[in-house]
Formats: sequence, structure tokens, C-alpha cells
Amino acid sequence: MSSLIGALDHFSIVIVTGGSSGIGKSFIELGSKLQPGIQFCNLSRRVPATYKLDIKLNHFGCDLSRASDIEAVVPQLTDFLRQAAPTGRILLVNNSGFGAYGVFPEPGLEHQLEMLDVNLRGLVHLTGRLLPLLRARGGAIINVSSLAGFQPTPYMAAYGASKAFVLHWSLALHEELRGTGVQTLALCPGPTATEFFRRAGLAPGSVNDALSLTSEAVVEAALRGLAAGRRQVVPGWKNKLAAFAVSKLPKPLAARLAAGVLRRYRLRQVSR
Repeated sequence: MSSLIGALDHFSIVIVTGGSSGIGKSFIELGSKLQPGIQFCNLSRRVPATYKLDIKLNHFGCDLSRASDIEAVVPQLTDFLRQAAPTGRILLVNNSGFGAYGVFPEPGLEHQLEMLDVNLRGLVHLTGRLLPLLRARGGAIINVSSLAGFQPTPYMAAYGASKAFVLHWSLALHEELRGTGVQTLALCPGPTATEFFRRAGLAPGSVNDALSLTSEAVVEAALRGLAAGRRQVVPGWKNKLAAFAVSKLPKPLAARLAAGVLRRYRLRQVSR
């Protein structure tokens, strides 16, 4: 815990997308323990359950698949920051995202397109609108990618490709922002105990618990990486090993091996 204590020093506000559950919710809960006075802003369709707890949490209703919602929420955020936290660094956690499992375009083209809107366009859109403010005040951006971003992922083809974009875009953005007072970190968790698999269309228990981390452990790894000035964090030694191994394989071979693993999950799909 000692290495976490200073992770949010000098930050006056944390903006989280998708803070109503999973990793986003854990960012809010752990962050409030580490820095009780810090303000949190959550952007999501649902109000987080933590809203009722003793946390300085401000909810902004926003559907990140809709460009109009993002354009509407940015002035609200700016006004709130001007009043509630006019100084101090800003941490933006682009956490919102979901998956899709099946032979493309299963479970439906509309689902696939909404997923890409949230995982890609919404993330880039919001970051672009808030970046001038981060440059002016200093801060950091944590983009939640995935272990899936290191390789092609048959049966989750568009999802894996979206997370590869997030990973590479984050690393490139970090280099562009050198010397500006804004750092960027790509967080690449493996299987995590969240609602992800249910939303993707898989039954509970589809992934062995031995391969999963809790969302709290993922957030702790992210904050340690942030404090250390890391550009990329893969939580868990098994996930680190997997990321290293697949990155050394030719992409066609990596795709073939991933297909063999992910194909087995078809037996565990839930009906929609």
C-alpha cells in the first residue's frame, strides 16, 4: 500500500468513464481511500452505487456511444471544475468499454458498432475535448486497453482490434505529450472479475477464476504504474508472461492459437 499512497498526490480531480461498475467503480473507491479529499466525476449512463457512500462523487449522465452526449457533457464538466476544483492536476480514466463474443457479426451488427463507438470513438472524442484543460493544469490519462490488444482475437475480432488501437494510440500519445506535463498510461488487464463477460454474451464462470484478477488488483497496479511514470501496465505475472509470449509470435500464428482457445467459449455462451 505504501507505493500507492502518493499515487494521487497533486491531483485535485479524477474523471472516470464507466464508474458505475467493475474497474471504473474500483478506481473511485480505492482513489477515495488513498486521497479522501479528492473530487471524482463519473461519466456513464448509470449512477454508481458508490454515490451513496462518503465519497466526493459527482455523476454526469452520458452515453459514450453518442457524440452528442459527449459534446453536451464537456461544458458541464468544465463549469464544475471551475467551481469545485479550480486548481490541481486532473486524472482522466477512460475506462468505459464492452465486448462481443461470436463469429462476426454475432451477437449483432448493432452491438458491434455500438461497442466500437464506446471503445474507440468515444474515448478519442472525450480525450480530445479535455486535452486542452489537462495541458493547462497538468495531469494524466489512463486508457483501459486489454491483454487482448496484444494479438488478434478470433471470436472477439472487433473487440480485440479495438483494444489494440487503444494500446497503440496511448503509447503514441504519450510520446506526443512529452514535456507538456501530461502523461499517458495504457492499462492492459487480462480476465477481470467484472460484468464484462456477461455483457459480451458469456455465462458466469466462463473463465477460470485462477486466470482472473479482481478489479481492485487491476486498479492498484494501474496507480502504482502511474506513480512510477510507466507508459504501459499489464497487471498480474501470468498476464505479463502471456503478453510477452504472444508479442513474439508471427501474427497469423498468434491468431490461430487464439482461435483454438477462444473457440471453446462458444459452449458457454448464454442465449440472448
